[in-house]
Amino acid sequence: MSGAGGITAVRSLIRASGDIPVDTPRVPAREAAERELSKPMYHENDPNLLQRGLDQLWDWIGDLLGKASGAAPGGPLGLVVLVLVVVGLLAALWWRLGTPRPVVRPADALFDDGPRSAAEHRKAAEAHAAALRWNEAVQERMRALVRSLEERALLTPRPGRTADEAAAEAGRSLPAHAARLRSAAREFDDVTYGGRAADERAYLDVRDLDLALETAKPVLTAAARGAAG
Repeated sequence: MSGAGGITAVRSLIRASGDIPVDTPRVPAREAAERELSKPMYHENDPNLLQRGLDQLWDWIGDLLGKASGAAPGGPLGLVVLVLVVVGLLAALWWRLGTPRPVVRPADALFDDGPRSAAEHRKAAEAHAAALRWNEAVQERMRALVRSLEERALLTPRPGRTADEAAAEAGRSLPAHAARLRSAAREFDDVTYGGRAADERAYLDVRDLDLALETAKPVLTAAARGAAG
């Protein structure tokens, strides 16, 4: 039944037969009309919730485009040209930069590239220091230190090892240098992940520790002494 039929039905409720008006109070009459119009037969052809939402969305888009075309130079045609220019710029950027590829590597890993020797890391560290790039100099010298311990078999090479882990492991066999190892690891973490800037003093501390460890003698643990015996 259509909406007009519903209104007619409501009117029939508030009028008596023979076209004699019924003196019905306003509030009860409104409530009776609402109850009558709430019946499902009056809403069979109403749009569902999704359709109403889509209608509101398209109305909003239409209003937005209307306002934009009114503000754009040249009206609707100017708006079309502006959209085409923006799309062209985005396409040019995508073609120039390519599809972004996330870099996958262990979080906080000490080594973030292919394997290099301790000597190569030391050379890179000295080059950074000569250019006053203290952050990079500290990073490369810490890597040189750990790689040197691996080359001397004082540390077992392990991918994904962090500076803190390397310092803790090395400190067990080199207890006299454990505190300086922890300090060097913290300096590496601060400049690499903490956003702090290193200075020459920080680099010299890590460099001096690296040089000292070259001649340091490891202390055998109880397990190692038992295996040797």
